[in-house]
Amino acid sequence: MSWSSKSVDFITLFTEDLERSKAFYQDVFGLRLIFEDENSAVFRFANTGINVLRADAASDLVSPGAVASPNAGARLVFTIGVDDVDAVYAELAAHGVELLNGPLNRPWGVRTASFTDPGGHIWEVAQELPRSEGS
Repeated sequence: MSWSSKSVDFITLFTEDLERSKAFYQDVFGLRLIFEDENSAVFRFANTGINVLRADAASDLVSPGAVASPNAGARLVFTIGVDDVDAVYAELAAHGVELLNGPLNRPWGVRTASFTDPGGHIWEVAQELPRSEGS
């Protein structure tokens, strides 16, 4: 099997407050709920599903591993490419979302802004900056 021809179909995120997280993904990202039960809510970005799962229901999924607490520290960042980081920042602010950082220009030629969802997962919006001559 060639992994390079595969796609990431679903990402499961753990949360302590399923209702608050569900509202976040519906209101902030404008995603349609495609499935829910008492433990999870599932949404879809283009070709990737996001399964938001109650943390207290996640232990069976990761056993014998452990579910980390939301304040254990960042272990990943999800990045969404956008055309205008500042416009997206204005939309996020209108939804009451506070930024962790940004908008700011990164040395690698990208403008970014980062924020967290109610489960503590870090999301970043990123816009490629115009390249100057010779770069």
